[in-house]
Amino acid sequence: MEHTIHDVAKIAGVGIGTVSRVLNNNPNVKASTREKVLSAVSQLDYQPNPIARSMILRRTNSIGVMVPFFTRPFTIEVLRSVEAAIYRAGRELVLYNVETNAQRDTYFSELPMRRRVDGLLIISLPPAIATALRFQQVNMPVVLVDAYNPLLTSLVVNNVEGAYQAVNCLIEHGHRRIGFINGIINEGNFKFNQANDRLIGFHRALGEADLLFEPDLMITSEWNRHAGRAAALELLTRTPRPTAIFAASDIQAVGVLEAARELGIKIPKELSLIGFDGIELSELLDFSTMQQPIQEMGAIGVEKLIERIEQPELSSELIRLDTILVERRTTARPHLD
Repeated sequence: MEHTIHDVAKIAGVGIGTVSRVLNNNPNVKASTREKVLSAVSQLDYQPNPIARSMILRRTNSIGVMVPFFTRPFTIEVLRSVEAAIYRAGRELVLYNVETNAQRDTYFSELPMRRRVDGLLIISLPPAIATALRFQQVNMPVVLVDAYNPLLTSLVVNNVEGAYQAVNCLIEHGHRRIGFINGIINEGNFKFNQANDRLIGFHRALGEADLLFEPDLMITSEWNRHAGRAAALELLTRTPRPTAIFAASDIQAVGVLEAARELGIKIPKELSLIGFDGIELSELLDFSTMQQPIQEMGAIGVEKLIERIEQPELSSELIRLDTILVERRTTARPHLD
């Protein structure tokens, strides 16, 4: 015989509402009452109906994940860690891929009203203040990963420090003419602030080493391999050419490798290279990079979102993670003729 919540309430000598509060870990229940309810649950081996429970709580047991251009290697790897964390938490993942401003704005305005998910994890898409306020007004739990908004819990890496460490590494190896391939700061109005922060770190490293910033050694490009290759070809055909290049993303660094091979430039003998992200491809191609804690970002993002789903009263927080320099075969002292 399958027991019901009514049976639990009868044995515990309490109302159904009290049983529901205990099962949902509501703190507003006396310890003695909680003990009686849990004893009745154990005695009856009562298992709450998950569908009925979700209806009572107005929950879908689903988490929405919004990502831009999920064909990007970095986004794919973050998404992989997010999916694993959601699975471990016993939730369902609902994916929203954003490729245009209109699509982003539609999701931002409509998803909180539809209530098809219990919360939103937004990757690399910083919402405007007005959008964040709308999320709060309709009580939609939201956590940002690789993006920042002062009104929302945001999980970011220290891009300034990471870029500083990368360029400082090249300087310590003896490089003085260092090229920088940065991502465009405002891509389709998505405002990828990572590019701005990595530029600040680049300037800081040069300044501390008393090296002048040379504008002709910096090129901004799209965050992809083809754009990285084109930027590297431009840098490496200048006279004198840089002896090292720092690329703001690993996928752009792959483009640098292609350009160097095309021009017959030997790495690291004639050109050193450091990327940024630590995607799996950097290990496969054995190039140096600033490793982001990709697995940790996904796991913490999901953990923080579930906390806010279960405890809506929690205030927002900024979580900043560090990057780690991983040197491989593409960094060495500059070759002097």
